[in-house]
Amino acid sequence: MDTVIVKVNSDMTFPCSVMSIQDIQCPVYDLDNNVAFIGMYQTMTKKGAITVQRKDFPSNSFYVVVVVKTEDEACGGPLRFYPLRPDELIDAGNRSKLIDVIVTPAINSEVYVMGMLFCLGIFLSFYLLTLIMTCVENRRMKKREVFQIPADMSPAETGKTPASPYEYGSFADNGSTLSSEAITDSATSTDNNYGYVERSLDSVGRSRHESLSSVEEDDYDTLDDINSDKNIVRTKKFLYVSDLSRKDKRILSKKYQIYFWNIATIAVFYALPVVQLVITYQTVVNVTGNQDICFYNFLCAHPLGALSAFNNILSNLGYVLLGFLFLLIVLKRDIVHQRALVRNDLHALECGIPKHFGLYYAMGTALMMEGLLSACYHVCPNYTNFQFDTSFMYMIAGLCMLKLYQKRHPDINASAYTAYACLAGVIFFSVLGVVFGKGNTVFWIVFSVIHILATMLLSTQLYYMGRWRLDSGILRRILNVVYTDCIRQCSGPMYIDRAVLLVMGNIVNWSLAAYGLLERPNDFASYLLAIAICNLLLYFAFYIIMKLRSGERIQCLALVCILFTAVVWGLALYFFFQGLSTWQKTPAESREHNRDCILLSFFDDHDIWHFLSSIAMFGSFLVLMTMDDDLDTVQRDKIFAF
Repeated sequence: MDTVIVKVNSDMTFPCSVMSIQDIQCPVYDLDNNVAFIGMYQTMTKKGAITVQRKDFPSNSFYVVVVVKTEDEACGGPLRFYPLRPDELIDAGNRSKLIDVIVTPAINSEVYVMGMLFCLGIFLSFYLLTLIMTCVENRRMKKREVFQIPADMSPAETGKTPASPYEYGSFADNGSTLSSEAITDSATSTDNNYGYVERSLDSVGRSRHESLSSVEEDDYDTLDDINSDKNIVRTKKFLYVSDLSRKDKRILSKKYQIYFWNIATIAVFYALPVVQLVITYQTVVNVTGNQDICFYNFLCAHPLGALSAFNNILSNLGYVLLGFLFLLIVLKRDIVHQRALVRNDLHALECGIPKHFGLYYAMGTALMMEGLLSACYHVCPNYTNFQFDTSFMYMIAGLCMLKLYQKRHPDINASAYTAYACLAGVIFFSVLGVVFGKGNTVFWIVFSVIHILATMLLSTQLYYMGRWRLDSGILRRILNVVYTDCIRQCSGPMYIDRAVLLVMGNIVNWSLAAYGLLERPNDFASYLLAIAICNLLLYFAFYIIMKLRSGERIQCLALVCILFTAVVWGLALYFFFQGLSTWQKTPAESREHNRDCILLSFFDDHDIWHFLSSIAMFGSFLVLMTMDDDLDTVQRDKIFAF
């Protein structure tokens, strides 16, 4: 055989022991103080497994050496008390252990090839399905264009007078309600009937000829009364998308493209040292033979070259391939939208949720980076590099929440610099939690206070749509609101829907903060990720409920994506919680959770989690992209902003 797996099993947890694989030579290192001198070794309680390759042993044979240690601390047991008098003999008790040594053949090259083809086949099938759906959609669009008048023909060209405000915008002489943009432009127009249409077409024509590089966000806030205008618009009881999409589209397009370029830059600077570090980890494991450095599932860890667990790395390919596929889908939608703007398509100009694709590009890039960094983590999984596996999960959760909010609040969504600065703060606390958080009461108190304060500040920002100030007079204004609205007269919140969401959000976050302060979980990174996911799910549920409550509907494609994604997430979480290893315990205790491969004799439960979670994330992104497609023909001054 070229490769075998040596398994050592025992029904006894203690005494702690060490199993070692050594080349045939003299002397044999079989003492507690020298068993780690040569070969490969690992501590064990009930289970131990080492994959042995012929190329590592010149004599084509090896010794299996099992040594009982003099104490059990290395396996998570108690440390025996030793007296200070050196001449006193110590009764170590019965330090013997009954074991079974089993040597089994490892998988051959055909299983490796089958595993790689299976992995590629699953994810390339999504490319094929996307291609088929794109072709069907293009054919349907061409058939529809045959029976429609081109949208870029003006009333003068067709000789047709607009039949209704819904077709070409609102009019000043028909008594209908005008959007904020229509009021502004109609007041300065010589022809009240068509001022709004002319402004829209002129602005689109101008945007085709002006470079985005000449547009600055500061171009908007130039009037002295702009702040009062913002207060009037954004503090209305019922807000519409038209109220929060008044800025120039060129400015917002440039603003949201920065999300993509920033995360691409972050990814390069973050990933390069990570790759360098994990290669160093793997080299140390191979040179020293210390199998306690990395927390693999040793019963299903298939080596390839210098890598000890190739299957755990390969299964992350789905994140990269599906992230790239999502970028292609976004690019296709972006091109279609730009062509509609060039045609002066009024549906693209004034209807539906404003189309900004920068955050989508950032989400796709983050999904690809999650695959790369998760693969790096699984080169040598342990508590010091677990941050690599979670950093871009925080990014993905944050970007999804920002995209949900941007859909109906494009003018007041956070800038890329603010968003990434906040995410950097999250990762900073993640590092502090891993290093100092275990059992540290002071750290948990400080973190819980910051968590609650951040929740309250964000709640205030969302409730007042950014129309508040954090200055020296904030306490006076809070007392004034409490006195007028609670003491002098009992009045409910002006914005009921927003208040319900924020109250629920505060209950969830205060509860999570209390749980962290009382329980102090050892896995701080996962605790932080749970906070992000809970807030994302809460906001997504609120968005769906408010969408249905507003009389909107979810189209068939989006509904299928939601149901499919929910099922896949459920299956993925089942495999995630199987727990095949854990760096929260000692390496010997972690190996007690190891299990055999369950798919093609190549992939274990955690690999299936990688497969399913990558598909579920891709589906979640599609849900975000398609859930508001039903509004593409609805004017923005009729779409609620919640």
